[in-house]
Amino acid sequence: MRVHLLDGTYELFRHHAVVPSWRTPEGVEMAAVRAVVGSVMYMLEEGATHIGVATDHVIESFRNELWAGYKTGANVPPELRAQFEPFEDALRLLGVTVWAMVEFEADDALASAATWAAADPRVEQVVIATPDKDLAQCVSNARVVQLERRTGRVIDAAGVVEKFGVPPASIPDYLALVGDSADGFPGLPGWGAKSAAIVLARYRHVESIPDDPAQWEVTVRGAARLGDALVAGRAHARLFRDLATLRVDVPVFDDVDDLRWRGPAPGFAEWCARMELPRLAERADALAAERRG
Repeated sequence: MRVHLLDGTYELFRHHAVVPSWRTPEGVEMAAVRAVVGSVMYMLEEGATHIGVATDHVIESFRNELWAGYKTGANVPPELRAQFEPFEDALRLLGVTVWAMVEFEADDALASAATWAAADPRVEQVVIATPDKDLAQCVSNARVVQLERRTGRVIDAAGVVEKFGVPPASIPDYLALVGDSADGFPGLPGWGAKSAAIVLARYRHVESIPDDPAQWEVTVRGAARLGDALVAGRAHARLFRDLATLRVDVPVFDDVDDLRWRGPAPGFAEWCARMELPRLAERADALAAERRG
């Protein structure tokens, strides 16, 4: 079996930015919800059998206690933020497993689900559908891959090296050095994608990089300046790596069969009618009947 794991928060943001507005008779914006639920239905029709969707029920997490500048929901447009819970409810009605994160982040749920699913010998491949660079740390050869749905690009371990210059296990260290503006931590002064890739390709992890750049077994422009920044900022580098390291112990499912799609729940047709999507309910019912044989 193949397990598909979807970054629901990213999908809501992505669709909210591009789909035309659609409001309920009560005036509630629901365009992104309609679009993403339809997109998940398309994944099922394309062959997905085991699927889980992770969302940030609240944007904040335990990481906000570690770094004051970590991302919050302050800049999320209200009309988008109001769609998070209806989105989770709609997916459950479709019959899809949803992990709505509060203490942890959606990325932690995806990392945990990928780790647990990959440990099951029945699973041929785990597909993490998100372009989020954090999730690149979960990629494992061709068994756990990342899928950029917008472009259709599938990234295996070799693809991570091609994209970032470092293997999956070094992604948290890479982000610790270069920073992650989306998550709200800056990295170390002077360190960029190229210098971090060159140094980490040799040393793999931040603590393995010698303090003295003269001892570095690689050539990188501005090594002395980078070395000074690293020595002065090692504590911050360790903290940023902790922020970038995804948790793999979030309780997401007991058995991978929990993720099998068995058809829509009662109420999905009613939801589709309210959303003016009657064809979506018909498609879900038809696919469920087909899979029951």
